[in-house]
Amino acid sequence: MKTKRNLIQTCLLCAALSTLNLQPSAAFAQPVTKVALGDTCYHSLFLKSDGSLWAMGYNYSFGALGDGTYSTNAPYGTNCPEQIVASGVTTIAAGYGYSLFLKSDGSLWAMGKNDVGQLGDGTYNNTNRPEQIVATNVTTIAAGGAHSLFLKSDGSLWAMGGNGSGELGDGTYTQTNRPELILASNVTAIAAGYWHSLFLKSDGSLWGMGANYEGELGSDSNNRINRPVQIIAGNVTAITVGDHHSLFLKGDGSLWAMGWNQYGQLGDGTYNDTNRPEQIVASNVTAIAAGWGHSLFLKSDGSLWAMGFNQYGQLGDGTYNTTNQPEQIVASNVTAIAAGSHHNLFLKSDGSLWAMGYNKYGQLGDGTYSTNAPYGTNRPEQIVAGPPGYGFNRMSIQLLSGGGVCSYFGGMAGTNYAVDRTFSLSPANWLPQVTNPAGAWGVVAFTNTPDPTANNFWRIRSVP
Repeated sequence: MKTKRNLIQTCLLCAALSTLNLQPSAAFAQPVTKVALGDTCYHSLFLKSDGSLWAMGYNYSFGALGDGTYSTNAPYGTNCPEQIVASGVTTIAAGYGYSLFLKSDGSLWAMGKNDVGQLGDGTYNNTNRPEQIVATNVTTIAAGGAHSLFLKSDGSLWAMGGNGSGELGDGTYTQTNRPELILASNVTAIAAGYWHSLFLKSDGSLWGMGANYEGELGSDSNNRINRPVQIIAGNVTAITVGDHHSLFLKGDGSLWAMGWNQYGQLGDGTYNDTNRPEQIVASNVTAIAAGWGHSLFLKSDGSLWAMGFNQYGQLGDGTYNTTNQPEQIVASNVTAIAAGSHHNLFLKSDGSLWAMGYNKYGQLGDGTYSTNAPYGTNRPEQIVAGPPGYGFNRMSIQLLSGGGVCSYFGGMAGTNYAVDRTFSLSPANWLPQVTNPAGAWGVVAFTNTPDPTANNFWRIRSVP
């Protein structure tokens, strides 16, 4: 097994390892179907259509990526998507240093930070591997700053984790490391912020609990609440929350917002907080997402819009300027969005995955770490391509007779690549490899016979 590990170790590449020929394989052609971003702690999750779970970004001490490691050295994360679970995952959620996901059998799984019981496993121990929390019947999940919510198939609402502001809604301010029942039925949607929670009932009513210091509950006060309180009586269809602000949609496609607005994240043209819901867009909004100090939404024409804090380019408008009104970022074909603390992911109708914003810990998954100010990218960049293309930074290994290896890299058509190898990174001695010109899908192939007693590290560079 040591020899095999040496043959396929690709330390500096995003590796999707499988046998392939020069046609796009099923493994490469899987479109991305869902995205989720970690609040404040800078990690990202996404699902592919085959039910595989992928992760990238910050992984220091908590193990939020669930890959069995803790990234203890700078830059404290991984900058390429890595597969965590091979199949069967249906839903994902990312919180501050931890992650939740559901499998097709209705089981709930968790990994990462657990200092206040947010994983719900009965301990306060972090874990860097997925562990099963609930065996069946879970349908919806939400991860916040340090608390988690989930729904079961009977419409019941459950919660665990931190509760210092009453965000669990159990009538106390006491944390719990086991799931506890909050409401027995009729809950249809949930959202978890840093210290507050929202949920919808089957009658379209909007409810909230927890921190309300900036008016994020929209209850016409700024008092924390440890029991669910009704905010809107009906006709609410979707909810999302940032750290200290909240967004929701009504049945007519209108977008509403409340809470913290220091950076214009409510999109109302001001920088003033509000503790009552106010209408931001009158119609045609279909999806919403909220980060630390910014907000995203989609319209029915597939256009992507953004407003708020933009120091790291998270709005994707080509600037680093804050804006307090919605501005169009992408004109069409966007199908899903997710907002992290200072970065964003979105999907297009072809199954491609795109990212922009803060990237100091590799959370964009583009193979880089943005180590100099402004620490991010202010334009959307493609991370994974939809079929029939290979996508970016894909490497595959095919073992040949006699111990040789044929390796394929799928990049961008029309781009020239150089492939180098080294047996050590301390120091690196990069040796150029002979390759063919990139093919129709940007495919580069090269063959070598590696030393079975040494590690083999590869790098692939685009060159003029």
